[in-house]
Amino acid sequence: MQVESIQHNKVTSILQFSIPSIIAMVLTSLISVADGFFIGNFVGEEGLAAVNLGLPIVYLFLAAGLMVSVGGAAIAGMAFGGGNLQKSNAVFNQTMLTAAVLVVLLSAVMYFCLEPMLGILGAEGKAAEYFKEYYGIMLFELPLMVITASFGMFIRAEGKPQYFMAVNILNVLLNILLNYVFVRCFLWGVKGVAFASLVSALIALIPVLIFFLKKSRVFKIGRFTYSGQVLKDTLLNGSSEFIGEMSLCISMFAYNYVILKNVGIDGVTAFAVAGYVAYMFSMIVIGFGQGASPLISFSYGAGELPLARDLRKITNLFVLAAGGVFFLFVLTGAGWYGGIFVNSAAVKQMIRSGMPVFAVSFLFAGINTITSFYFTSIGKAKESAVISSSRGLVILLICVFTLPPILGMLGVWLTAPLTETVTLLFSVIFIIKDKKNTRTVQHR
Repeated sequence: MQVESIQHNKVTSILQFSIPSIIAMVLTSLISVADGFFIGNFVGEEGLAAVNLGLPIVYLFLAAGLMVSVGGAAIAGMAFGGGNLQKSNAVFNQTMLTAAVLVVLLSAVMYFCLEPMLGILGAEGKAAEYFKEYYGIMLFELPLMVITASFGMFIRAEGKPQYFMAVNILNVLLNILLNYVFVRCFLWGVKGVAFASLVSALIALIPVLIFFLKKSRVFKIGRFTYSGQVLKDTLLNGSSEFIGEMSLCISMFAYNYVILKNVGIDGVTAFAVAGYVAYMFSMIVIGFGQGASPLISFSYGAGELPLARDLRKITNLFVLAAGGVFFLFVLTGAGWYGGIFVNSAAVKQMIRSGMPVFAVSFLFAGINTITSFYFTSIGKAKESAVISSSRGLVILLICVFTLPPILGMLGVWLTAPLTETVTLLFSVIFIIKDKKNTRTVQHR
């Protein structure tokens, strides 16, 4: 990467780094959609609800992985931009070792938490049985998912996002194929879906390891001296991502608890189906964030603060446009969309009436997410953490526990738009403050 090239080709640079990342993230989301299709059509609504009840587990793994990988990648990126390749490579090795140890330990702990989760939620019957079958296997897959995604951050930092995109294409195609074989042909149910994810993740990790052993130029797997200061800086810098994903973990648990209590299993199923669209949109936004972050970190590390800010502004425009497209899709397609996954008339009616309300959040969620990515990329963890915690925990939980008891399922659909709207105010305040600070630095 060169500052002059980024300066004169801002839009092109963002798209060059983001499009492969977006494709990779969309493909990742397609795995969930494919899983939902096979579960909904060959297992039933209880299967969809069971997978959704366990999403807090997935977000917990993402929280741990992103905290380490995003924090470490930002530090490595700034060192790379400053010309310190030795430090950049050492941070890479320490980041990956830390992430691997953390998620393996987390998987062992979570094995003993499956039953208590069901007890707290009050889930029973087939949904509880499917939950234990599915996540009993996924606890082996989730560490692989996090490790592969963490490696992907550094593949992009190497300027090779297309390589990781190809890895994700391989993962998606394998997952869909194995879903068909295990679920449609072997009739393994939710176990088959989980096994498909596990086998696909194992195979996808192979070309990633080959890249860092033989193809990478900057980041090489090798010996390094473990630094407590780097660990501290990594965790601090990645704290906003940890807060964001942990907030999703807590909020999803709260969502499921409140929906089960006030609406029932049909409400959980409807929310799960609507969540596939939200998940795909969030993956596109994260793809833009992951694509722009190395450019922002590099520019900031090279002392080009205005350039880093311009990259954030352009990326925000891209995600705003994406939010508009998804909003229009929901307005026109909510009627037939639910029928792809469920046959229940009651669930389809919930989706048809509620998703347009829920989709208003897409217009603001992207800007909030990219703004959080921006502050993480320039080492301002506090601002990023406030945005992440606001949209994923504090404001959201207030809405979750107040609106559904009063408005029922409509309250569930209203929670996301209200949360993102309020959080946008924080994002705007921090952006204005950052702009003033940049002017002060330029003046000096």
